[in-house]
Amino acid sequence: MADNKKKESYDASKIQVLEGLEAVRKRPGMYIGGTGLEGLHHLVWEVLDNAIDEAMAGYCDNIEVVIHQDGSMSIDDNGRGIPIDKQKQTGKSALETVLTVLHAGGKFGGGEYKVSGGLHGVGVSVVNALSTYLKAEVSRDGILYAQEYKNGGKPVSAVKKVGTSTHNGTKITFMPDPEVFETVEFNFKKILDRIRQRAYLNKGVKIRLTDEATAKTYSFYFEGGIKSYVAHMNRSKEIVNERIFYVEKQSGSTIVEVAVQYTDDYSENVQTFANNINTGDGGTHLTGFRTSITRCINEYARKNGIIKDVKDNLTGDDVREGLSAVLSVKLPDPQFEGQTKAKLGNPEVQNQVGSVMSEYFAYFLEENPNEAKKIIGKCLLSSRARIAARAARDTVIRKGVLEGMTLPGKLADCTSKDPSQSEIYIVEGDSAGGSAKQGRDRMFQAILPLRGKILNVERARLDRMLSSEEIKILIIAMGAGIGETKDIAKIRYHRIVIMTDADVDGAHIRTLLLTFYYRYFPEIIDAGYLYIAQPPLYKIEKGKQVFYAYTDDDKEKIIEDLWKSYKEKGKEVVVEEVSTEETEEATVSETIEAAAEIAPTIEDEVGESLPPGVKAQRYKGLGEMNPSQLWETTMDPAHRVFLQVTVDDAEKANEVFSILMGDVVEPRKKFIQTHAKNVKNLDI
Repeated sequence: MADNKKKESYDASKIQVLEGLEAVRKRPGMYIGGTGLEGLHHLVWEVLDNAIDEAMAGYCDNIEVVIHQDGSMSIDDNGRGIPIDKQKQTGKSALETVLTVLHAGGKFGGGEYKVSGGLHGVGVSVVNALSTYLKAEVSRDGILYAQEYKNGGKPVSAVKKVGTSTHNGTKITFMPDPEVFETVEFNFKKILDRIRQRAYLNKGVKIRLTDEATAKTYSFYFEGGIKSYVAHMNRSKEIVNERIFYVEKQSGSTIVEVAVQYTDDYSENVQTFANNINTGDGGTHLTGFRTSITRCINEYARKNGIIKDVKDNLTGDDVREGLSAVLSVKLPDPQFEGQTKAKLGNPEVQNQVGSVMSEYFAYFLEENPNEAKKIIGKCLLSSRARIAARAARDTVIRKGVLEGMTLPGKLADCTSKDPSQSEIYIVEGDSAGGSAKQGRDRMFQAILPLRGKILNVERARLDRMLSSEEIKILIIAMGAGIGETKDIAKIRYHRIVIMTDADVDGAHIRTLLLTFYYRYFPEIIDAGYLYIAQPPLYKIEKGKQVFYAYTDDDKEKIIEDLWKSYKEKGKEVVVEEVSTEETEEATVSETIEAAAEIAPTIEDEVGESLPPGVKAQRYKGLGEMNPSQLWETTMDPAHRVFLQVTVDDAEKANEVFSILMGDVVEPRKKFIQTHAKNVKNLDI
């Protein structure tokens, strides 16, 4: 009872005041989103974006990024250099103020930065707070100044003159704190992709990345800016209009930069940015862009007799099919919706982008009639396909109504009707489907076996896709509809699990299903509903003991432990050979040779030398497991391993799907050659 509890005084002594950068170290997730890999790289983005802001202000054209061998990172720019004179409010140097005081910087309306990506003023001070060591070197007016910090932002000394300099600029070197972050090892590829994107968005700025440990160096410099970015995005696709539309104009206080090119894709790929920040959820600038490009194309088509009447106008969906574009706006006071800055909210930007696009894209179509004809031809083809797809979709729906909206016969549904508690396993083949149906928990687990490989939807419109029986069954089973009638709120399962064999065919089926979800149900991935099951690759037995290995590393560790146990006991046991392959008739000599090879130990089909008495089996498919094994290893929530499908970088995912699943062979060949050495278990 509360009355029996000892009452504690709640007074001013219980109020804790975190001074300086203590708050950052106490709750790092509030400032950088987390302490995993994303949080670690957020430190890099904060310092890099400060250098980029100098470039946007017109004072910097060269940035050097170095991952040092000791694990530290340095970013050096040739901007103006952080001021080193005394700041009146803090009584410290401006440099120390920027490095130790939250919400301190030159981006709060002082006129130093007309546009900026870093608006919170917490950037480099947070980096300092979460580092064991930070050194700032500032070059101004021929003098080199430096100041060092240790243990989360504690200054070692005041700002000092340490030499002379031939240029202005700022260099920040920092060592992330291993007590704060789960890992302090920078991902070179992740940083490389970010730097490439920043170089595209800031034409004329050279950015170089060096990894001292591997001696790798990459430099990026694009005169074409986002025009080059669009060409890069479409390098593995079939192009509709060879000439890329590009415009950069100021409208009011906003600089609008747009590049547009059409491909023969069936999906839209538009990347939007506000002050170099990727606005993944769009916003007012994207709305203005979409409205104006649809209006321009319709007006041109009517003017030139391609469309006869307003009622035949192309829709926004028709115009966006195959559209590749980069839209970048730079404005003095961006207003973002949400903490992640993923959506721009400035209402005036919609009209500013719309007016620039309406004027200059109309000029582009008039001055390039052949390109205009190709673009409109693509849009008209999309329109006809949309009408056909609607008819096909309606046919599917009508068929469902005639059948009383019954679920597919091959679906073994679960008892629960609560989507948040329900899961569906999409299983390869009837054999695995049979084991899964017998082994599942019927209360919350549904099983849908698919026959063979589904249609590659990367190169198929909705009408053709709906002609595929397996895809139709999959759509009906999920219950969320498709196309214009799609409603993810109606989905019947909040865990959709792809469960295929661990071989080439299984990987291909998994890839086809991932393509289907990425292209037609991205909302399912965004909601976190899509998973990949991880059945074991190996079964290892010693007497009555059974071990399951999910990876080659697991297998090696289990066998290593069994060898250790065997050697410690020093006992001889009977050797047995196991194989899941069918045995063929062998000659007497072959049998004698085989017997000689397996004593005193055997090298099983798993490719390992096994201790006596140990059996090992490489599962070739889910169908080899009996229902209880499949439940125990792959479907039991207490033991199973799932991989959740996420899309951290939509642009990169879009590119990879286009390369691997598209019609153009050369990029796919190059991709395979580049990544072949990273494949550990190639099943040929």
